[in-house]
Amino acid sequence: MHTDESIRVAIVEDDRSTREGLGLIIDGTPGYRCAGTFGSVEAALRHIGLDVPDVLLLDIHLPGISGTEGVVLFKEKYPAMQILMLTIYDEEEKVFESICNGACGYLLKKTPPAKLLDAIGEAHRGGSPMTPEIARKVVTLFQKTGPPEKLDQALTPQEVRLLQLLAEGYSYRGIADRLNISINTVRDYIRSIYEKLHVHSKSEAVSKALRSRIIH
Repeated sequence: MHTDESIRVAIVEDDRSTREGLGLIIDGTPGYRCAGTFGSVEAALRHIGLDVPDVLLLDIHLPGISGTEGVVLFKEKYPAMQILMLTIYDEEEKVFESICNGACGYLLKKTPPAKLLDAIGEAHRGGSPMTPEIARKVVTLFQKTGPPEKLDQALTPQEVRLLQLLAEGYSYRGIADRLNISINTVRDYIRSIYEKLHVHSKSEAVSKALRSRIIH
């Protein structure tokens, strides 16, 4: 049933029946393998390294660290892992925040199993699966931000590249490797980017860069 080519999927969901149900669907489908189920971000961070998944299904509303905050922590440790958010209903703010933090897509929990599996496959191939309801919300949010924000100082091409990698969830070490520069140079670039954008955090920098159309 499972081969080395199977897509490894882990689930972080506090509702046990939902968690187990998703695990059974994934494990029962050729080409997919459940790499672990967890009731919280904290539990997943402790154990997920034993079998790092290709795709993580992450509930937005969790006890302790929320799914939205968890995206940042998971992407920092496992930049190549694709994260799909799970939610009962489409919440504009949480959708926008999680995507800014590095999630690649969204699914409503009522998504039928076949479409859920399609979305996991699409995320694994580098796509951004979203239900039509969620996609409309995201588009609306970007439209609501109005025309591109004007920046006081232009970013250099290298700073833009670095910011794009930051938006894709790469850690400082990952960025250093990709751009073939030292981690201290990465920190220098980050400081310069923060100053130019007048921001104080990664999520603020990514959010402003998206609104300014510096990155996409």
